[in-house]
Amino acid sequence: MRVVRLVKKAKKGSKEALLQLITEQQDEYYRLALKYMGNLHDAMDAMEEMIVSLYRNIQQLEKNDAFYSWSKTILVNQCKQMLRKVNKVTLIDNWEAIESHSDSSAVQNPFEQTEQRMDIQDLLLRVNAQQREAIELKYFHDLDYETIAMMTQTSIGTVKSRVFNGLKKMREQARGGFDE
Repeated sequence: MRVVRLVKKAKKGSKEALLQLITEQQDEYYRLALKYMGNLHDAMDAMEEMIVSLYRNIQQLEKNDAFYSWSKTILVNQCKQMLRKVNKVTLIDNWEAIESHSDSSAVQNPFEQTEQRMDIQDLLLRVNAQQREAIELKYFHDLDYETIAMMTQTSIGTVKSRVFNGLKKMREQARGGFDE
């Protein structure tokens, strides 16, 4: 497996191998950091800090094939740490910036897409922060429950519960209308 081979090289001190690993998933890292940080500048700062941390701590990675989930966990933790430092709470303010970097192969009416995004944003504001985070990581970043559990430092059962209960609340809100 190519990832495992590159991780082994990186563990032996190859900066090029580490850079290649990061470059292969740079768009995913960027979208994830942007989701947490809310703006390009802070997202790039978080990614830079993640790269430094990966370089310093690559020896601590036990399963070489888990590099991407491990590195995304480091990125999320870096984002959370940066947010705590400035004591700010972020929501996704610029949905279009995030969406423009996603891989969308289906052709859809742009007005319909905008309306759907607005509906989803409104519904996401109606669930608690932990549920919103779990739902966004699961469905917008296509991460599995195990990875989300690692990233949020909770159990898989807790993540599943947050997603299930958050989606249930969103469905109830959507059925009942937005004027409640």
